Amino acid sequence: MSEVSVVEGGAEEGAPAPDSDENRRQVLYWRLLARLFDPEEQASLESASVAVVEDIGLPVALLDPTASVDSVVQRHPGLAAEFDGLMTPEPDADGERDRAAEVRRAALASKVLLNVFSTGSGTVTAEQLARWQSDAGWLERALGCRPGDLRGGAGRAGGGGVSPTGTGAGMPAPDLSRLIPQIGPELGSIEAGLVQRMHLREVLADPALASRLTPSMSLIEQLLRDKNNLSGVALANAKTLIRRYVDEVTEVLRTQVEKATVGELDRSVPPKRVFRNLDLDRTIWKNLTNWDPDQERLYVDRLYYRHTSRKTTPQRLIVVVDQSGSMVDSMVNCTILASIFAGLPKVDVHLIAYDTQALDLTPWAHDPFETLLRTKLGGGTDGTVAMTLAQPKIAEPRNTVVVWISDFYEWRTDELFESMAAIHRSGAKFIPVGSVTSSGRGSVNPWFREKFKDLGTPVISGHIKKLVHELKTFLT
Repeated sequence: MSEVSVVEGGAEEGAPAPDSDENRRQVLYWRLLARLFDPEEQASLESASVAVVEDIGLPVALLDPTASVDSVVQRHPGLAAEFDGLMTPEPDADGERDRAAEVRRAALASKVLLNVFSTGSGTVTAEQLARWQSDAGWLERALGCRPGDLRGGAGRAGGGGVSPTGTGAGMPAPDLSRLIPQIGPELGSIEAGLVQRMHLREVLADPALASRLTPSMSLIEQLLRDKNNLSGVALANAKTLIRRYVDEVTEVLRTQVEKATVGELDRSVPPKRVFRNLDLDRTIWKNLTNWDPDQERLYVDRLYYRHTSRKTTPQRLIVVVDQSGSMVDSMVNCTILASIFAGLPKVDVHLIAYDTQALDLTPWAHDPFETLLRTKLGGGTDGTVAMTLAQPKIAEPRNTVVVWISDFYEWRTDELFESMAAIHRSGAKFIPVGSVTSSGRGSVNPWFREKFKDLGTPVISGHIKKLVHELKTFLT
């Protein structure tokens, strides 16, 4: 069956014929599928799609696979707003399907999907990577996320959230709350593949090309793996990219930490009698008996102020993070998170990284950039070597939190788990974390998962905000 017969062949005998809008929508989606699986044009589908796009008043540039979404929007600024939440439309108020609107959404969605998921083959230039990253950002916007949310990108660790509706308003739609966790890793995988197809060292050696690169988790991972093979201008440009990424993610995570670390009001400390602490509502309420109805004036005998001092207790936070090949995303995020906590008053942060050897990074815990430059990503996993460094740091168990980030695929499972259980029994708070990423992906050794569950310390696995929330009780 040809692609034209699918959309123009008419309905089966006795079945109602689809209307023209349904035909248009099918043309666009059949073209999308054809181009995703075969880069060669199908002439009949291309010509039919051009006719559809022109008929509904959209620019033909939407069908040009070499044109980025940015370039289309720059020429047609009015389209930008249509991409926001494109794939999460609100149901029509009257319950009727707006088929004409569905055709328009199909044309726009086809553009962004084709640009993101059809990446061709061969060498990738810095410009092509930057274009793909931009198009991926438009896809995330279309899904109701902020650019970078699904890929764990720089500055987007806040998590945008997605409406659990799909593209077919007024009819059963895919549950995006289940679909999104699958899209995130897929986008990350595509981006990682593009980075691997680049001649990255040559790009880094050229300041003009390097300036076109946008920091992302995939790019940072590649830079960290290759940093020992770089020198001169290439190494300087690599460090600049790492620094940019670290600074952007730090800014977002610091906001999350500040929201979490509120502490408990300390009413034993008198409130500071300054204007910004003035409790105006309470002051008026307490002085209402002094209201003069004749002069319509309130005489204030006493001013009341809000308490702002909060109880804080010196705490020790020990972060142990697996730096093996499968945990790069977590290594980067937790290094940044540890540096933020290290900057908080009365929080004593210790940072340990390990694979088959352990490295105490505590002297650099306040600077995630310097910490990451000292890591050596990859290799096997032996948590017992990290435990040797961590245990002596637990001087006051009830004043200590140990956060252990790993997929827990270990060599000496029984020995490591017993030492972790001993930390828990000592009175220290032990928090096992399976993944600390922005997209929430990651796997955990099921043996360890069940053991931690039985111990009463279930594995945290998912968005980095979960770890920040868990640490809230430790900081208050």
